[in-house]
This record gives sequence, structure tokens and C-alpha cells, in this order.
Amino acid sequence: RGRFTIGQASIEIEGDIYKTSTVDILVTEAVSSSLSPNNPDTIVSDDLELIAEVSKRSPYLNEPISVVYKLLFSPKINVTNLSEVDAPDFKNFWSQNIKIPRLEINRTSHNGKSYNYVTWKKMLLYPQKAGDIDIDPMTLDVTIDVPTNRRDFFGNVIYSQTSNKISSEKVKIITKPLPEKNKPEEFNGAVGDFKIFAKSNKSELSSKESFQVELKITGSGNLKLFSIPDLVVPSSLEMYDPEFNENVKVGLSGMNGSISNTYTIVPQFQGKYPIPSTQFVYFNPREKKYIKILSEELVVNILDGPTSSITANTNDSSNSTKNILNSKGQFNFIELETNLFEITKKQSIIDQYFQYVLISIFLFLLFSVLSLKLILFKKSKSIDNNKIADKLAVKSLENAKKYLNEKDLFYETLEKCIRGFLITKFDFKNTDLVTESINKKLSKIGVDKNTTDDLINILNTCQYFKFTPNSEFDTTNDYNKSVEIIMNLQNFKL
Repeated sequence: RGRFTIGQASIEIEGDIYKTSTVDILVTEAVSSSLSPNNPDTIVSDDLELIAEVSKRSPYLNEPISVVYKLLFSPKINVTNLSEVDAPDFKNFWSQNIKIPRLEINRTSHNGKSYNYVTWKKMLLYPQKAGDIDIDPMTLDVTIDVPTNRRDFFGNVIYSQTSNKISSEKVKIITKPLPEKNKPEEFNGAVGDFKIFAKSNKSELSSKESFQVELKITGSGNLKLFSIPDLVVPSSLEMYDPEFNENVKVGLSGMNGSISNTYTIVPQFQGKYPIPSTQFVYFNPREKKYIKILSEELVVNILDGPTSSITANTNDSSNSTKNILNSKGQFNFIELETNLFEITKKQSIIDQYFQYVLISIFLFLLFSVLSLKLILFKKSKSIDNNKIADKLAVKSLENAKKYLNEKDLFYETLEKCIRGFLITKFDFKNTDLVTESINKKLSKIGVDKNTTDDLINILNTCQYFKFTPNSEFDTTNDYNKSVEIIMNLQNFKL
């Protein structure tokens, strides 16, 4: 600071000398400059904001919360482009993005000011850890048109374009653990509000038929995050692994819909068989307590078939009848008098010989009868398995046909159908369902090579879809080919 003098400057041109005048300069303190209200930095700080709206900041473990990201901007500026630079990974949350069909501009009020806003992203979250969980900021690259002080020939305001990065604040979620007090042993993590149902497609049938029992859980809550309890049936009923079905809609309020297991059951003996109620336990965050519910008890009447030694009318699948002597038949009186006579050595040898012969004949006949029964049983079971496999295949193909326009569900259902058919009809194991084993076993029973190759190609297609879902797949052609393959295989048996 201070007063400074700039001295004279001189120059000689063709013998003449020219001089400048001295200049005095006064240097004062710095003066704060006022930024234009249309300066981009001012726009970013005052008229552009990215906020994260959280539905609940202190949920229970596995209770749904939503996070909605909104870009707020002043009505006097125009947003021309948006792109996501950095997004949170939602660690320690089960997360799902809720699709936004298109970006729309709406009006709102925030901190006493009027804004336009665009909803950029909607997320549904289920906390998977108790305690403090941080949600990192989201960053957007925003291109905006800022008004200037200039106008065009027609008097319209001229805008200048600028690009800025803007971030939301970090969000802290405090997750409450589920209460340990009165927590049932059967609880497997279900949180929400649910109901459970059990339904059989038949109440009366023959022992050579099969029936299906569907165990379904409906309601709202973390439907994708827990398993359905197992169905328990009497041991005289042969139960196969269930087919899982899911019909769940995901929105900002959480998951709603149903999940179910459908069991295929084959009776072995005649009689009435009760299928006991299935218990399901869940935690209701609104009522802050654990709730136990039961499905309906079912009774299935098997009209014919062999009689089981196991009591049918019991809920215990392991109980069987036992023969117990009554007290009168446990002991008899001991003979007090004897009537002995001498046996000659020759007679003893003859008697022993006849005993050996009789025992040998008896054992031979017993072995023959048992062998014959075993052969007949295996033959009968093979016939039953063939019928069951054919029926299950037809039903599974009908299910697959429903999903012709939903490739992921179609190929998943089709693969289960073909694998289940091979396991039930031809006694394959899951580990045997590879190309070499399929070729070997089917060729052994006379299946032609073209049918076997088509079968393997369909199974490979189902596998390829899992890894390349965006590739072109013809579901209609694959369905028709699968029907043809199964119809051909129905003519063969082990």
C-alpha cells in the first residue's frame, strides 16, 4: 500500500528527444468483489442441490426402508443433461433398484424456497446388520444452462452452458436388532406380516396316483430373504423335493406377494393319512413381537393298495405299531411230570437227516418266494415310477409353456422338468446328468442317438441361458422340441 511515482521515459528519434510525464499511483487495501448472481459457482452453491430422502432412519433388522435421490434446481436455470459419477454400494443392505420409467420435472418446496426437481433414483433397502450403517454420498455430473446479462436480437435472455458435479450428504442408518427375549427356536429370519396356507389338489386317490400339496406364505416383508418351513408327512407317503415358486412385487414400501413350495407326494399304502399343520414364525415390527401361525391340517384318503403295518391315522411319521403280548400270554405253567424214553443212536441219526432235508426244502421255498416277491415289487414300482414320471413331465411342460415370453423362468422351469423326468423314469442321480452318463444309459435301453443328442442340446441351452441371458433364444422352438423328446422317451423303460 502507498503512493508510488512512475518516472519519465525518454526516447531519441532522428535527433529529437521525446519524454513522458511522471505518473503518480495510489495503492489501497483490497476491495471484495461482488460475484454475479448468474456466476456458475453461485448457481451450484445456491440453486442446485442433490438430496437423499430416507423413509426410516432407525429400522429393525430386515425391516424395509426406501432411499429416494432427488435433484433440486432453481426454476431460473435449465438442466440439460444428467449422469451418475459415483453411487453408493449399499454395503450391509439387501438392495434393489426401483425402476423409474422416465425423468419428469415436478415442483416442491425445500428450506423455504421453491424448486423444480427430478427424481433420479429409488432404492429399496433391507438392513442385514444391526448397529450403525453408513450410506455413502451419490455424485452426479449435471449440465446446466445459466442465464447471462445479455439478450439476443429479439430480447430473449442468452444462456451459457456449464457442467458441475454435485453430491448428496452421507446418510447414517441406526439398525435395531431383533429382540432376543421370547425368540422362538423355529424363527428363521422372516420380518413383516404374513399368513401361511396349505392346499392339496386331491383329497381321495388311488395308491398308484400322485398328488400335490402347496405350502404358501403370503403377505408383506422380506419374502426373498427367508426359506419356507419343511412340510412333514407320514412315512407311508413318499415325498419328492419341492418346486419353488415366487410371485413377489418390489416397491418403495417393500416386498409384497407370495412364495410357495409345491410337493409331489406318492402314497404307498391304502388308508387315511393326516398331513399335520406347518408352523411358521415371523417378527412383526409394528407390533414389536414374534408371532406363530399354523397352516391348515390336511387329510388324504388312499382308496386302494396294500395295507401298511404303520398306523395311518397318526401325525408322527416315525411311529409304527408294535406287537406286545398281554400279561396272560407271557408265561405258562411249567410241566411238573415228565415222560422220557430212550432214543436209539440209529433213530437219532435218521431224525437229524430228515430235519436237515426239511430245513433245506423250507429255506429253498422261502428264498424262492421272497425272490419272486422282490421281482414283482421292483416291476410294480418301475411301472408306477414310469406313470408318475410321465404325469409329472406333462404337468411341468404345461408350467413351462406359461413362461414362453419370460425367458429366465421358461428355461429354469424347462430344465427342472427334464431333469425330474430323467431322475424319476430312468433312475438317474443328479450327479449322473452329464453328457457321457446320459448317452451311456439311454443307449443301453435302446433310445436312438438323435433323441439323445436333442435331449443333451436342450439341457445345454438351459445352461447357456444362465450365463448369456441377452443372447437370442427361441423359446417356442425349444418348448416344441422338448415335448417331442419327452413323448419319444415315454416309450422306453428300464
